[in-house]
Amino acid sequence: MAYPVTSRKGLRYLGNANEMEVHDLANEKAQCQIDKVLAAGHAVGFIPHTLEQAHAEGYDNGYYCIGGSTR
Repeated sequence: MAYPVTSRKGLRYLGNANEMEVHDLANEKAQCQIDKVLAAGHAVGFIPHTLEQAHAEGYDNGYYCIGGSTR
């Protein structure tokens, strides 16, 4: 289940609900623009906190931090 977040604290994967992308904060790149995602109110976390859960909810891999985007 995706839920809104206002901080990256304690997260490994952060979703951008506007773009339907998931980002790996352990491999974050400047191009991910996570601060902008947070500021815009588009950031979500996942329960459970896994990449598989993000995929199950329709989120695609972030191009720069995960790669293998299906778009």
